[in-house]
Amino acid sequence: MRNVSGLVYGARVTAAADPAISVSGLRKSYKDKTAVDGVDLVVAHGEIFALLGPNGAGKTTTVEILEGFRKRDAGEVSVLGTDPQQADGHWRAKVGVVLQGTGEFDELKVDEVVRHFARFYPDPADPDEVIRQVGLAEKAGSRTHTLSGGQKRRLDVALGIINRPELLFLDEPTTGFDPVARREFWELIRGLRDGGTTILLTTHYLEEAEELADRVGVIAAGRMIAVAAPAELGGRNTAKARVTWRGGSEETDTPTAVVQRLAAEFGGEVPELAVHRPTLEDIYLRMIANGEKA
Repeated sequence: MRNVSGLVYGARVTAAADPAISVSGLRKSYKDKTAVDGVDLVVAHGEIFALLGPNGAGKTTTVEILEGFRKRDAGEVSVLGTDPQQADGHWRAKVGVVLQGTGEFDELKVDEVVRHFARFYPDPADPDEVIRQVGLAEKAGSRTHTLSGGQKRRLDVALGIINRPELLFLDEPTTGFDPVARREFWELIRGLRDGGTTILLTTHYLEEAEELADRVGVIAAGRMIAVAAPAELGGRNTAKARVTWRGGSEETDTPTAVVQRLAAEFGGEVPELAVHRPTLEDIYLRMIANGEKA
């Protein structure tokens, strides 16, 4: 076990051990529309896994099935060793869920809300420690309607981790954040992961996925079309680089050699020199457009 900020979480284990999440052949339809079409997925204990995909791709339905909020039509699902459709209160106490908005508690103070939610669980964390961990110690006595958007999101996370979950689901955790607040929130998520919490998050921010995720999965039209580390998604790590300079550009597998050649040609500094490799967003947009398997 590891102790972080006064909270104890389950120890991290290797991917070779039983996974935190295992999904095989997951299917879900609504009348004549197929939302999830044979999704396979494995998430290891202790990793941050980002699920990416456009609106309507099936990621929300997939996550809701994993959370136990929606029934599947077919496939096998194991979350922390249990089928969510058959889960009991003991399983629920090991899972944290942070939705896009937990609710409004305008007339309650921050510490009152957290203490209230703590009563739902048999072995909750210390509410004061959780409030401190999410960066709301100075706002503990403030009514929630006085909180900024970022502070309300931190409260959402506090409510999601008050049960000391082994697995945390985060749905679009930083929507509406300014750049400073988003980076501060990333540090909070990294701290949870370092404490042993497995995290599955959905996000539309590709930079966020690259900064946080050990691996990403891309869903399009109900199918999982790629799973890889952000730096390797879609062959990104082996893709050609584009070298550009004033008046020219060149795609190459050996950008250093091209830069050296240009330096010789220009007699030193190359005007407006830049070397570009495909960003995660470049690869993601290409995959979504093509619906390709990787």
